[in-house]
Amino acid sequence: MRTPFKYALAILVAAVALVAAAPQASAISRIKDLANVEGVRQNQLIGYGLVVGLQGTGDTINNSPFTKQSLQAMLERLGVNIRGQTLRTGNVAAVMVTANLPAFSTQGTRVDVTVSALGDAKSLQGGVLLVTPLLGADGNVYAVAQGSLAINGFQAEGDAAKITRGVPTVGRIANGAIIEREIDFALNRLTQVRLALRNPDFTTAKRIAAAINDFLGMPVAEPLDPATVQLGVPKEYTGNVVAMLTEVEQLQIEPDQPARIIIDERSGIIVMGRDVRVSMVAVAQGNLTVTISESPQVSQPAPFSQGQTVEVPRTQVGVTEDGRKLAVVREGVSLQQLVDGLNALGIGPRDLISILQAIKAAGAIQADLEVM
Repeated sequence: MRTPFKYALAILVAAVALVAAAPQASAISRIKDLANVEGVRQNQLIGYGLVVGLQGTGDTINNSPFTKQSLQAMLERLGVNIRGQTLRTGNVAAVMVTANLPAFSTQGTRVDVTVSALGDAKSLQGGVLLVTPLLGADGNVYAVAQGSLAINGFQAEGDAAKITRGVPTVGRIANGAIIEREIDFALNRLTQVRLALRNPDFTTAKRIAAAINDFLGMPVAEPLDPATVQLGVPKEYTGNVVAMLTEVEQLQIEPDQPARIIIDERSGIIVMGRDVRVSMVAVAQGNLTVTISESPQVSQPAPFSQGQTVEVPRTQVGVTEDGRKLAVVREGVSLQQLVDGLNALGIGPRDLISILQAIKAAGAIQADLEVM
C-alpha cells in the first residue's frame, strides 16, 4: 500500500513526463494573416475645408489669412460679397480632412473622415464641416465630405486656470464622405497574382509557395524574393480569381522570423523573439549610490566671553555599492531560460537594456538587437 506522499510523488513524476513528451506548440497562421494581395489596398484622400458653428473657439481671422480668404470665397460663391469688410467672427475654422478609400469601393458608399484644425482654433466641438472635396494622389476628386463633428476631447478655462482633456482640435465624422469616383481594378481578369508578405522572410515565402502548390496540385506559385510570392492562375480558376484566393488565403503555415530583440529606451520596453540564443556568458550588475546629508549644529560661546553664536556645518557622505554576484547564462539557452537567468539578478528593465547591449557587444547574442 502506497503512502499519500509516495502517491503524490508518482503523480508529479507522471505529469512531468507528459509535459516533457508533449510537442512544442507552433505558431500556425493563415496565409490571409501573413500576406496581402498586391493591388487590393486602400488609397489615401485629402481635402481642405471649413468648419462652422463653433462657439467662439475658431480661428482668429487676423492671424489666419487662409481662413479669411476661404470664408470670402465661399460667401462669394453663395452670392454674398464681403470684399473689403472687416471680419471678426470666431466661429469658423480652416481644417484638413483626411480619409481612406477602401479597395473596390463603389459610388454612393460612405467612408469615415478625420477633421484636423489648421489654424489657431481652440476647439472644434459642436462644429459642422461644409462640403469638402477629397482628392487622391492623382489630383482627382474621389469623395465629398460633409457633416457634424464628433470630438473626443474638450477644453474649459477661466481667468486663472485651464483644463484640456484629449485633443479638441481633431474630430471625426462617421460615414461623413460619399464616394463619387471608383478605382478600376479588374481582379478576376488577372492571369497572375502576387502576394506581398507583411514580414518579409525567405523561409516564410518558400513555405507559402509550397503550401499553395500542394493544395492546387501543380507548381503555380514561386517565391520571387523574401517579400513576394507570385501565383499563376490555373485554368479552372480563369475568370474567377476571387474563388482561388478564397481557398488559398485559408491555408495554414508556420511563419519563420529571424531572432530579434527590440528595445525601446524611452519607455523601457523589451521584446524578445522565441529564437533568441546566447553563448555562455557571465553577467554581473551593480549600482553605486552616494548619499550626502547635512546636519548643522549651533555653537554657543562661553558665559561672559562676549563671543557670538555661530552655526557649524556638519556633512556626512556615504557611498554604497550594491554589488551582485556573477550570474552565468549557459550556452544555447532558450528564451525562457534567458529571461529566468536575467531575472535572477533582480534588476529592472532599464538595467536589463544595458546588460543586453553589453552581451551583444561581447558577441554572445545570436540575434539582431534593434533599438527604437
